[in-house]
Amino acid sequence: MTRRHTMRMAAAAIVLLVAAWTTGVRPAAQGAPKATPDTPFKLMTFEAGGSTRVGMVLGPRVLDIAGANRHVSERAKLPALAIPTEMKALIEQYATVSKRLYQIANYFQANSPANQPFAFDAQKVAFKAPIKYPWNLMAASANYRAHAEGMGVAGAGQTPAAPAPAAEPARTPAPAPGGFDASAAARIVPDRDAPIMFAKSPRSCIIDPNEPFYIVDGRQRTDYEGELAIIMGPRPAYRVPRERALDFVFGYSIMQDVSDRGSERLREVTMFPGANWFDGKSIDRAAPFGPVILPREFLPKQGPSDLRLTTKVNGEILQDARTSNLIWSEPHLIAYVSSRMTLYPGDVIITGTPAGTGMERQKFLKPGDVVTVEIEGIGTLTTPFKALSEKQATQ
Repeated sequence: MTRRHTMRMAAAAIVLLVAAWTTGVRPAAQGAPKATPDTPFKLMTFEAGGSTRVGMVLGPRVLDIAGANRHVSERAKLPALAIPTEMKALIEQYATVSKRLYQIANYFQANSPANQPFAFDAQKVAFKAPIKYPWNLMAASANYRAHAEGMGVAGAGQTPAAPAPAAEPARTPAPAPGGFDASAAARIVPDRDAPIMFAKSPRSCIIDPNEPFYIVDGRQRTDYEGELAIIMGPRPAYRVPRERALDFVFGYSIMQDVSDRGSERLREVTMFPGANWFDGKSIDRAAPFGPVILPREFLPKQGPSDLRLTTKVNGEILQDARTSNLIWSEPHLIAYVSSRMTLYPGDVIITGTPAGTGMERQKFLKPGDVVTVEIEGIGTLTTPFKALSEKQATQ
């Protein structure tokens, strides 16, 4: 074949390609991207262009999954498959849609999504709590031994007595608080002993990343607790044995268990000595959540059992531990909770906080503070703290 003939064939091919595009006839599709988890991604709920969307985080970009799915399906001639546009529904259907998500991630690993209308700069979108709202939000108490011991020294569960006004007669001293024995942390056998769990209200407590927590004026014992969050799914879990617990996990995120360590003396007499968990844990907006969910298949190679967690207050590291220090591991927590109640897709279990809380240091949060919680391989959750009166003044 002569060089002149080769050039003529190349020119003819270009003419046909241009004609195809101008007449609306597209060139042949690319081969279908692999439906295997080769390209790691994170999932998030975000707001852009006035609408709330479910997104896939790939490097510095967030892809609106609905738009990305349409694009890849068209270009690669994939069969139609609807992907839910709400996170809890996506988790419920993950067994069906996960392969398409893998295809989307693998496609854009090879083809940049830059300038596509469904691709956003991650720094320019509003991150929302990944799930609004889980059916259940369960929390483990005192699940790091060093934290339990530190709380014992600090007097966990004690509410400071308010001084009586001069005009009132002296009050009868309250009974000594009970119910917390920090020394017991060293004697726990996780395979034998059950963790202490409590619930937080998903609807009243969960707030978005970067959204402020408002400290009620006069309350001076607001505390931070950075925690690894287990996201359940894609199917309900009831009476799950420890050896199968991870089969019922969808992924991982970050949550702050904001706590009030007894700012107010609410009861002079009680039939139940010890801390009232509702007072300290179920306060409004006390569960900052996000910014992303890392699907279980993309965890660092050491898995959830050895991730570094740090909490900073105004840039200073005050909590620094690894999840290998948990007393009750992830399988223990799932097996115990599911032995008492059904856990549904999207439900959240927070696994406890390390040593270094404000209670242990006797130094609590105040308006103007900013708390950041970072977990290896997952991301960073930021929460500013403001005075409630500041919120009311702007309304």
